[in-house]
Amino acid sequence: MQITFLQNGKTEAGYLKEGIAVFEKRLEHYVAYKSEVIPSLKNARNMPVSRQKQEEFLLMKKYFAQSDCVILLDEHGKEYGSVEFSSFLQSKMNAGVRNLTFVAGGPFGFAPEAYESAQGRISLSKMTFSHQMIRLLFTEQLYRAFTILKGEPYHNE
Repeated sequence: MQITFLQNGKTEAGYLKEGIAVFEKRLEHYVAYKSEVIPSLKNARNMPVSRQKQEEFLLMKKYFAQSDCVILLDEHGKEYGSVEFSSFLQSKMNAGVRNLTFVAGGPFGFAPEAYESAQGRISLSKMTFSHQMIRLLFTEQLYRAFTILKGEPYHNE
């Protein structure tokens, strides 16, 4: 299975870039993984929020193939514990999903068309985190899930 993490805009903070790089490197031992960045919109401050979300969706969908299973990282999505998330990944592998794409949207969330085209939504927490921080948290949880599936000692219950 190929896992892609699609993100809106670059990660700016150096400490986050370093942390993300650590977990991306570790993921190489478990799964084909790639991180893709959707360029930030120009003049987004001058756009109505609905148009901004629509424009972000148009850029985002260029990265999707028809066969991809797309999961949005969304505050209203299903919440999983780490063990449950590892089971979710295992179920996708068992179902023969070839391309699993997780998407972190822009600051205002997703356009209605993004919700319609996605196969699911996951919330990382009831708390609100910056879009920059979500990238580190999600990458770590993805790594943690694979260590759980392999029975490795990284995760403690």
